Amino acid sequence: MKKFIETLKNCWKVEDLRQRLLITILFTAIYRFGSFVVLPGINPAKLETLQSQTKGGLMSLLDMFSGGAFSNASIFALGIMPYISASIVMQLLAVAVPYFQKMQREGESGRKKINWYTRVLTIAILVFQAPAYLMNLKMQASQALASGISWTFFIIPATIILAAGSMFILWLGERITDKGVGNGISMIIMIGIIARLPQAFVQEVTSRFTAISGGGIVMFIVELLILYFVVCASILLVQGTRKVPVQYAKRLVGNKQYGGARQYIPLKLFAANVMPIIFAQALMFIPLAIVQYQSDNASWVVRSLMDNRSMLYNVVYVTLIVAFTFFYTAITLNPTQMAEDMKRNNGFIPGVKPGKDTAEYIDTIMTRLTIPGSLFIAFIAVMPALTGFLNVQQGFAQFFGGTSLLILVGVVIDTLQQIESHLMMRHYDGLLNSGHTRNNSVSAY
Repeated sequence: MKKFIETLKNCWKVEDLRQRLLITILFTAIYRFGSFVVLPGINPAKLETLQSQTKGGLMSLLDMFSGGAFSNASIFALGIMPYISASIVMQLLAVAVPYFQKMQREGESGRKKINWYTRVLTIAILVFQAPAYLMNLKMQASQALASGISWTFFIIPATIILAAGSMFILWLGERITDKGVGNGISMIIMIGIIARLPQAFVQEVTSRFTAISGGGIVMFIVELLILYFVVCASILLVQGTRKVPVQYAKRLVGNKQYGGARQYIPLKLFAANVMPIIFAQALMFIPLAIVQYQSDNASWVVRSLMDNRSMLYNVVYVTLIVAFTFFYTAITLNPTQMAEDMKRNNGFIPGVKPGKDTAEYIDTIMTRLTIPGSLFIAFIAVMPALTGFLNVQQGFAQFFGGTSLLILVGVVIDTLQQIESHLMMRHYDGLLNSGHTRNNSVSAY
């Protein structure tokens, strides 16, 4: 503890790091403040129906990413998810469309063009998503609309406000990346997730010590121990890499020798990040949409797929996660391109022929990594459902696994690594000097 306090003092001594930390805290505070600013014309005291609707499914995922702004009908209700959706679409286009493939290989100029297209696509998504959100608000909490305001007059300015709110969040995230600490977009998602932790923790403690079958302090300690081991397993999952050795040939230019060094390609066990879970959760929301139109005539299969603690739901959920892990890993990592780049730079894997054999070798390694990685991700994803056997409250169960836990672990490690680099530049001991996370990069999405 004494060394930890000393490290915090060192963080404050470094002027550049101190400014970055203060800017990060300021911008995240602005984001949290905006999450409670309700849309003009909405009565916040009459939003109980919308808030009860966001207890599960995709609505719960959106509300979690927005830090409760979705159920509060705030100006930041749509959060950063439209930008993430646009980024995913651009990644898919960069794989399938030659125009975007060429743009991706243009370096910095190509990256700027892709960012511009991503913003335009984000606005296009917001133009459709904002009215859809408002229509859902009208259906689920029509009484929340202030009396005397017509729906036609309300929807146009509300759409503009919601779209502007999401773009402002994007601007905040970029400013955190440039002038703060960590990845700004990931930081905003993490803040939205962790904002629910204190309330969920209090509810869980209250239920354990007040309910007749709560189990008392013993069950609560068991919960904390399980949470500790799940977090440790998530850290191993995020940090796990397979280092593929690459030898570069020696080249003589005049009297100087270049190359000849051995380097490594770090192939991550968790290459797909949290995207497979997000895709799978989005598809698992389809049965809920079907039931909304079938009323009480839904079959037992649909009803089972609506219950996140049923056997059928979890089997389908795990299958989708494994399938999307392979799919997303295939579109983000191109063994053929890696082999060509290696050959172009006079590099080769010892014992493997350059070209096609190298691509097949890398593809084989990625397949062997993806199989256990996808199963590990699936296990982490179903942990909130498994905690139901221990009667854990639903709000607190979200932190035992799934998207929220993986994002929290990834963003915290990434932020600590950036703080560590600033301290090491000034010859101070960092926060991770006793761990093995140094020199590894982590992306939250």
